[in-house]
Amino acid sequence: MALGEDEAVRFFVAFGGAELYIARDPKGRGMVERELGVETARRLADLADRVHLPRRVPMPKPWLAQLWKSQGLPVAEIARRLHASDVAVRRWLAAVPASTDAAPDSRQMRLF
Repeated sequence: MALGEDEAVRFFVAFGGAELYIARDPKGRGMVERELGVETARRLADLADRVHLPRRVPMPKPWLAQLWKSQGLPVAEIARRLHASDVAVRRWLAAVPASTDAAPDSRQMRLF
């Protein structure tokens, strides 16, 4: 895995929505290294060698909103962090079921 959850959040908040160059051999001078550290930059460089990464870093606002809500942040704080309206945040949160305790899908084969 290139990034853990906390590193991914820091990465997306710092670089989401902008073009970003990921050096093949990070030496500690680039923006990614300054923000996330050299080791994380090296893991990203390794990932970039194996798969195509988009030039512009996506900003996964719905995912971030769901993550921060699961950590107990209020909607207003999530909206401020994402530079979004509280209405947009509520819409993103409503798009995901609140609980996974629903009856299993009868079409799904049991795995365990």
